[in-house]
Amino acid sequence: MLFTWSVVPKPTEGSIAEQRFKVLPKSGVSSIAKQLQDQGMSTPGWLFQAGARSLWVGSKLKPGTYAFPANASLGSVLLQMARGDRIRESVKIIPGMSIWQVRAAMDAHPALIHKSEALEISQFAKVFGLEAPSAEGYFLPDTYIFDPDEADLVIYQRAFAAMQKQLANAWDLYTKGYPDGAVLKTSYQLLILASIIEKETGQASERGMISAVFHNRLKKGMMLQTDPTVIYGIGPKFNGDIKKADLRRDTPYNTYMRFGLPPTPIAMPSKESLLAAAQPAVSNALYFVARGDGSSQFSTNLKEHEAAVDRYQRNPAKSASKPVRK
Repeated sequence: MLFTWSVVPKPTEGSIAEQRFKVLPKSGVSSIAKQLQDQGMSTPGWLFQAGARSLWVGSKLKPGTYAFPANASLGSVLLQMARGDRIRESVKIIPGMSIWQVRAAMDAHPALIHKSEALEISQFAKVFGLEAPSAEGYFLPDTYIFDPDEADLVIYQRAFAAMQKQLANAWDLYTKGYPDGAVLKTSYQLLILASIIEKETGQASERGMISAVFHNRLKKGMMLQTDPTVIYGIGPKFNGDIKKADLRRDTPYNTYMRFGLPPTPIAMPSKESLLAAAQPAVSNALYFVARGDGSSQFSTNLKEHEAAVDRYQRNPAKSASKPVRK
């Protein structure tokens, strides 16, 4: 009789057939009983505690937000909480997202408490102890699972810590691989390069070669001349069509007009792009052009590159099976 005692109220007219109850972290049985009772569960504290002892779950009840069906019994409620069968939400940071895209996704998530929404770019960066002008590039792409009503800054902190770990690992690999004459001088420069690789990669297998091209160009003092940095400099107003005028407009991110890396990352790089930045392929390639099928044609000199551009972009009809991709 104790375990079959109905403790979740019947739904009122027009309400849903299940009800949500939230249990705070680090709560004992008596505290949980009171929290549930305050939220409308019709069970005396002594009854809840007696049920928990009888089922040997008093120390196993987990915090979180639970959905219990109407008329659920005390026994089913206790066992569900012991299993931790609670409501979970998720938000995804996709590789290649910019900081403003990540913040827009976080701000739009209905299950998050939005603590960072009003923060300006510089204020947002300072939350994570960054001296950089923005937090661009610092959140590792992944799917982050959380309980409803979690603060968005908690998710950001998890993604930030995950990126710090992966960046430290990649930088360690880089410094061990290039003890002398390394092109990149700091882990932040590696993060910047990884973000460019992320945006330039059409096929995952080419990350190492794309990294090699940029390493080789940096070594030779050549401009990187990469469209994604120019697009980033245009900002959120970019309409998807890069023009010659954009390539001629001088901004800190225009790598057709400025030497070296841009001042900040241009996207959130994946773990794979970080590793590619740290371990470029062994190649003398200095150029690459899109073939149109997602892959790229790599060249070691300008003559080869111009021939590849003629074939795949200026005269795409010569390669009908491989349409042009800009």
